[in-house]
Amino acid sequence: MLFRSWQYTLQSDSLADLRTWGPKITEALQHVPQLEDVNSDQQEKGLETELTFDRVTMARLGITTQQVDNTLNDAFGQRQVSTIYNALNQYHVVMEVAPQYLQNPQTLRDIYVQNKSGNMVPLSAFAAFAQGSTPLAVNHQGQFAAITVSFNLADGVSIGQASEAIEHAMAGIGVPASIHGSFAGTAATFEQNNNSQPWLILAALLAVYIVLGVLYESYIHPLTILSTLPSAG
Repeated sequence: MLFRSWQYTLQSDSLADLRTWGPKITEALQHVPQLEDVNSDQQEKGLETELTFDRVTMARLGITTQQVDNTLNDAFGQRQVSTIYNALNQYHVVMEVAPQYLQNPQTLRDIYVQNKSGNMVPLSAFAAFAQGSTPLAVNHQGQFAAITVSFNLADGVSIGQASEAIEHAMAGIGVPASIHGSFAGTAATFEQNNNSQPWLILAALLAVYIVLGVLYESYIHPLTILSTLPSAG
């Protein structure tokens, strides 16, 4: 199994934008020479059946969208309709079509909906069926939908150089403002350490100054000693 050391997470409050731009960003990063083995966790190959309702025909036949929702929920939604109680336990009664009818979308053509007059109307009389694709899973980071792009660094490339290359690649393809990216995992830790490094150095210098001040009982001598650090470096 190929291990990818670094992760870059794309987030958006619009799942449609994320589905559209996720593959484009991944493809763009695959052509960045500083990165290798670029891949994402986006999985868009799930199959779905899209139903398009003819509202005019539904109104003429006396059928509402709520009746259609209830019928489809009864058939495929594992709807709990009752509970059986005995002395030691209780059992939930679930309504759905027989398992053999769950394997093929053509089953939808055998679904009937009861209209306001009590007559049974086939679903195919007012609905069109079409095959489509849907995400197998929608990942989130915090409150936003997210896609994680994993990659390795090319030989001799630092994570700082890779970060600049990623930002340049995303700007080059015109990624909209609704999508923003940030490092995750090891890369996020590295970035946080880089951001906090100046404060750590300042805290270390302050601690050395205090120790030298106590040792020499002076405010000036510690500064004289610390002034030699740049030349010593």
